[in-house]
Amino acid sequence: MTMNFHASPPRSENFPAGELVLTNARIVLAEEVLAGSLVIENGRIGEVQPGRSFLSAATDLDGDYLIPGVVDLHTDNLERQVLPRPSARWPSRSALLAHDAQCAASGVTTVCDALCLGDLGFDKDRIRTFQEGVADLDDFAGTGLLKAEHFLHLRCELPAPDMLALLDPVVEHALVRIVSLMDHSPGVGQYADLDRYRAMRVREGMVGAAVERRILELQAQRARLLAPNRRALLARIAGLPLVLASHDDESEADIARNHADGIGLSEFPVSMAAARAAKGLGIEVIAGAPNLVRGRSHSGNVAARDLVREGMVDAFASDYVPASMIEAAFLAAESAGLSLAQAIALITDNPARMARLEDRGRIAPGMRADLVRVRLHAATPVVREVWSAGRRVS
Repeated sequence: MTMNFHASPPRSENFPAGELVLTNARIVLAEEVLAGSLVIENGRIGEVQPGRSFLSAATDLDGDYLIPGVVDLHTDNLERQVLPRPSARWPSRSALLAHDAQCAASGVTTVCDALCLGDLGFDKDRIRTFQEGVADLDDFAGTGLLKAEHFLHLRCELPAPDMLALLDPVVEHALVRIVSLMDHSPGVGQYADLDRYRAMRVREGMVGAAVERRILELQAQRARLLAPNRRALLARIAGLPLVLASHDDESEADIARNHADGIGLSEFPVSMAAARAAKGLGIEVIAGAPNLVRGRSHSGNVAARDLVREGMVDAFASDYVPASMIEAAFLAAESAGLSLAQAIALITDNPARMARLEDRGRIAPGMRADLVRVRLHAATPVVREVWSAGRRVS
């Protein structure tokens, strides 16, 4: 792990009386780690200076790291709060508050809630989760009660017969930042291994004959609907200020088709070949932070650590564990030859830029004061405090 410090004598007289002064921190800037202090004024970062402030009101961070608030482009965690057990659906508003609290406690100050549009039979209530999630975010808008800032990531299942009808009413919602093109049909992408798919369905309670029938039904549905639904979706969002992403890319052919359609992000490519093809065409690659923390993909695909070592990763997303983001960044710095500043950018500056959120992701004067205090304990990063727009939220 490379960490460069710029030291200078204390200059407390240079710090104005702002809303909050944080001092004695290892501040992770865009290109270095600075032993210094910063001022938060009206929800924004004011000055950033080397050295320690001796103002009596300054908050001493005891030498902990201070990093930008994490920007998570894709998390399914709301779905997991809605359905904590297979047969125990939780009230949607309570689930949103639990999800929000988990994100904040993990240092995620900007979250794109990835909600599924289109039923491929994984969870019959998934559409309800999407619809109630949008309504709940609208209900909380302007209240100041949520700890993180939430946006919408629309996960569009291309082979699903109901996808387009679900997309149309919400695609121009003010919170929508990302639209991703999904295909979770058996035999492709994440579920290319049909034996693994069969085993998953059996664990869910389907019997063997029903699994085989369902595979054939979904494959026929894919053959019938994927191409026309893809064309219709791309036509519907043409001209809208949205970020387009693909999902679970397998091959160079997948990447070439996405590039031709103007897709700029590849989420969770399942093979090294797809990741290399994406980078070759200027498509940015998002890897799963849980994949790196666990040391492997939960579905048997390419390991994120291999992607990072090959320089194939532009950003991480939490996918299903918000707490994985900061741990993945520190692991990337420790094991992949990245400086800490480069690794932290994979969860802050880079995803903020991808989502066209230019006011966050870096510690610099004028940026949103989204900040996370982190201490290493036996190489594990521990989130100690979190500020969102200068307000302490965890």
